Amino acid sequence: MTTVLEQGNISIHTENIFPIIKKWLYSDHEIFLRELISNAVDATKKLNMVSRSGELASEIGELDITITIDKEKKTLSISDRGIGMTAEEVKKYITQVAFSSAEEFVEKYKATGDEQIIGHFGLGFYSSFMVASTVEIETLSYKADSQAVHWTCDGSTAYSLAESERSDRGTKIILNLQEEELEYLEPYRIRTLVKTYCDFMPFPIKLEVIGGEEPQAAEQINKQKAIWKESPSNLTDEDYLEFYRYLYPYQDEPLLWVHLNTDYPFVVNGILYFPKLKPDLDITKSSAKLFCNQVFVSDNCEEVIPQFLSPLRGVIDSTDIPLNVSRSFLQADRTVKQIGNYIAKKVGDRLKDLYRDDRAAYLRSWQDLGTFVKFGSMNDDKFKKQVEEIVVFRTTWQESDSASKVEVETAEGDVWQSGAVSNTIDGQTYTTLADYLDRNKETNPNRVFYCNDAVAQATYVNLYKNRGIEVLFLDSFIDSPFAAVLEQSYTEVKFARVDADLDESLIEKDNPEVIDPTTNQTFSDRVKGLFVSALNKPKITIRTESLKTDDPASAPPAMVLLPEEQRRMQEMMAMMQQQQMQFPEEHVLLLNTNHPLVKNLSTISDDNSPLATLICNHIYDLALMAQKGFDADGMKSFVDRSNEVLTKLTNRAG
Repeated sequence: MTTVLEQGNISIHTENIFPIIKKWLYSDHEIFLRELISNAVDATKKLNMVSRSGELASEIGELDITITIDKEKKTLSISDRGIGMTAEEVKKYITQVAFSSAEEFVEKYKATGDEQIIGHFGLGFYSSFMVASTVEIETLSYKADSQAVHWTCDGSTAYSLAESERSDRGTKIILNLQEEELEYLEPYRIRTLVKTYCDFMPFPIKLEVIGGEEPQAAEQINKQKAIWKESPSNLTDEDYLEFYRYLYPYQDEPLLWVHLNTDYPFVVNGILYFPKLKPDLDITKSSAKLFCNQVFVSDNCEEVIPQFLSPLRGVIDSTDIPLNVSRSFLQADRTVKQIGNYIAKKVGDRLKDLYRDDRAAYLRSWQDLGTFVKFGSMNDDKFKKQVEEIVVFRTTWQESDSASKVEVETAEGDVWQSGAVSNTIDGQTYTTLADYLDRNKETNPNRVFYCNDAVAQATYVNLYKNRGIEVLFLDSFIDSPFAAVLEQSYTEVKFARVDADLDESLIEKDNPEVIDPTTNQTFSDRVKGLFVSALNKPKITIRTESLKTDDPASAPPAMVLLPEEQRRMQEMMAMMQQQQMQFPEEHVLLLNTNHPLVKNLSTISDDNSPLATLICNHIYDLALMAQKGFDADGMKSFVDRSNEVLTKLTNRAG
């Protein structure tokens, strides 16, 4: 027969607090299991600390946590072989709501090791009342000659504390589940919750089922190994990849990863992975998982990770991130901001190391990495300064056979030389903006010619390339606003898209035209007049130039030009209105008077003016195709006109 030691009331300072705890302590009732397992882990860690201090007289034995389902009794139990409690400790730490023993205990044993205790607020245990009608505690302290005790509470402020016959050190929490919470008697439900919240706890978590039709022996259900807590020197590439596959199954392999590990001025551990970017990836949503002492907290780290790194995946584990406050408070929290800055710097360092040590891997991944780097440069001045020397662009320039050597001056003043480094990968050559400007400082000082659509602007690019003018490809979706960032850094440099205007070096200036005495016009004036009459589009400015080329027929007969400033203004307005930029009615049609098709127009117009009109419209359509696609009506008109032109030409030839 047990002896009742004491009966009393739980000490609280707010009336009717239990209904609040039972309904609103956490938004999800399932959190109770995370809290109780965390308490069990804390108790086990505390035992390790006591053992190291020499206070534990008995063998420490096997340390694990067991979840027991009893379907007949409708109970769910969580047991540990940790430090246990005496009757006085139960009264102190359980019957006083919001009294946490974690800080007091850590202060006492902080010299015995670096164990991190999860509990801080003292409310975790009471989450059990969200799902249980009655909660029982069976516990025996590690202290010699301790008396095991049994604590019971039915969800009111009344409790009972009695002696117990328990003989094993540790604590067992028994939940007598409410009828509407019997889902927690299903093994698959418990497995799912453990995998979600407690998969990386530092001790084995076992599940056993007793009673019912299918009892199951205890088996471990958590992964246990949290590799982000280990030293990077102890991990292989395969360790990192295996961890990524476990977190994100059925996904492409990551491009690279960053291991976070610091304990000053804040504690942060974690591993962040750069994924391959896909069209369906929401780059504004955080994909990393937030942990606190290996306990899962959230699958959204957007207040912790800088916005430009939101697509990064992986794990961040920190005890210095306040978890019981609002998102707006997190965003303003100084420590959280410092952690975000630390993460950004570590990412920048990792990218610089890859650029220096494995240029091929860096360039091969640039299509995906570039989005992070450019977006970061647009949103974080410190990050921009950190990575500005490793921002690369695909270029028409062909690397010479003798690759350059890269020299890096370390913080200590030493010069590190990498040897020959190639900037060409898979047939594509890349360059930094600084190298581009240096190569072209004699021919086109402080000028940058770029293309943002390699297919549509292929004609323009080839025209520049054939005259030995280097063109950069700024053809990702982020490059249009990023070009403005570059101009802020390179204030003396003028950026011009290849279809904005033609560089003077592309235009033939040495052969002045002769005025035809019969018409009192130059050839250019006559051709311009033909197009003005044929197109009948007052908002189009028609301009004639003779383009330099070794083969006149290889250059385009006409090109549509969009002045740089005008086009950028329209792009900005479209972006502000969240609309797609409409092709401007006002633009320039440049006619290449050196092209055979344009030269022959005057002959055709003498005998067959309708054919000349058709050909003028056809030339304009061909030039327009490099700038925009046709709608249904435009495509039909183009096809019909093509058929008509070909028919008239064959009739003329016959």
